[in-house]
Amino acid sequence: MYFDSFHALLVMDGHGGFVWSAYALTLLVIAFLLLAPVIRRKRLLRELRGVLRRAKGGRARVNEGETS
Repeated sequence: MYFDSFHALLVMDGHGGFVWSAYALTLLVIAFLLLAPVIRRKRLLRELRGVLRRAKGGRARVNEGETS
């Protein structure tokens, strides 16, 4: 193994902070790229359900007005 101990792996001769923060930032970006479409899809479906519900409610009111 390249490093003598776990501590040496974390520190990486003083560059560990930069390396591990780059890994963390990369993982955050990948997580965002994976989750964003799922969240967008849920929001779109919720909005479409509301539009459909309003459209059905509007038609029911119009139909009630025509029959009276």
